Amino acid sequence: MESPSAPAHRGLVPWQGLLLAASLLTFWSLPTTAQLTIESVPPNAAEGKDVLLRVHNLPGNLGGYYWYKGEKVDNSHKIVSYVIDTQKITLGPAYSGRETIYPNGSLLFQNITLKDTGYYTLQAIDKDFQSKQVTGQLRVYLELSKPNITSNKSLPEEHKDPVVLTCEPQTQDTTYLWLISSQSLPVSARLQLSKDNRTLTLLPVTRNDTGPYECETRNPVSAGRSDPFTLNVVYGPDAPTISPSDSHYLRGTNLNLSCQAASNPPAQYSWLINGSSQHPTQELFIPNITAHDSGSYTCLAHNSVTGLNRTTVKTITVSAEQNDMGYSVGTILGSVIGVLVVMALGASLGYFLYLRRTRRASDPHGLREHPPPAATPGQGPSGTSAFPGPLPVPRTAGPIYEELLNPNTEVYCRIIPRADVAS
Repeated sequence: MESPSAPAHRGLVPWQGLLLAASLLTFWSLPTTAQLTIESVPPNAAEGKDVLLRVHNLPGNLGGYYWYKGEKVDNSHKIVSYVIDTQKITLGPAYSGRETIYPNGSLLFQNITLKDTGYYTLQAIDKDFQSKQVTGQLRVYLELSKPNITSNKSLPEEHKDPVVLTCEPQTQDTTYLWLISSQSLPVSARLQLSKDNRTLTLLPVTRNDTGPYECETRNPVSAGRSDPFTLNVVYGPDAPTISPSDSHYLRGTNLNLSCQAASNPPAQYSWLINGSSQHPTQELFIPNITAHDSGSYTCLAHNSVTGLNRTTVKTITVSAEQNDMGYSVGTILGSVIGVLVVMALGASLGYFLYLRRTRRASDPHGLREHPPPAATPGQGPSGTSAFPGPLPVPRTAGPIYEELLNPNTEVYCRIIPRADVAS
């Protein structure tokens, strides 16, 4: 290639050469013709609605259009044709009366049905009788109704029956989802889903599997959820419980026992006293009991559906006097307080007598009892006042328990002046 400064004897100046190069570059960069396509509006159609198959990127110099049902050009599956110049419409064997063709090649379906689902082919022919064809897909889905749940057993028995729950109705192109108490299914070996998730199996059922269960159905155009479904699981009875827990009763009181057992349906109850005297009741009442009412009391719980029986035995003892087991907390506490008070009084009295005897022993002259000396009435030996009357006769000293039994209330002492004291 010559340099841009070469002589222009070839009839080209430098700027003209640049222009030619730019033109060639533009020629090789031209975009190719856009591809003919079909678009479904809307992409997913609900049954009973209208759908348009819209055509994009039609070539120029067109002479007409042909629509076929299927993926190939087949006159036996021709729906409709349209000639542009004459605007002539020709119906084919596959025409249903619900299709409308437009001058731009688009095809409208009214009140579409599930049978309209499938592929559709457009053939575009130009005036030189050259043709192009393209295939599009039409997706039609059922407008889902509210689903419901059915069970293979109305009264499944606990730990015995498998339960199969089915989400109805069965529809094509539908996704099924299960919920328990409005939550997703927990991971459990006892819960099994079918391949399409339409059925849920419980192996086996327990009393905790009552639910409520819900199923959801979904497709691209709609969704629905069932009403809650609760399982009626039959179980029990469990071992009954007898109340109250007391086993010892006083003679003359009333005996009132109640029996309760977990069961579905509710259990039927009866009582046996010492193995006999059956009483068909849940609560047993015996007034004014005696010692003859002591013995074993058996509660029997029966489930009429499962046919199972469970029993619990309670031993009742009736006594004439209340034993230690029968004392109330208040009675025991009062007795303890009374004993403590008596002990405290006894200790106080013993301490008083002990002091009294100790003083007598330590001061035999001043605290010992003496017969009164002869003196002038009303005058003591030292001129002081004497006792107003005669002193009581002293008692013979005895054991301390006698003093506790017969205390001397005439306690006194006499002071005798010493002989060496000046008068």
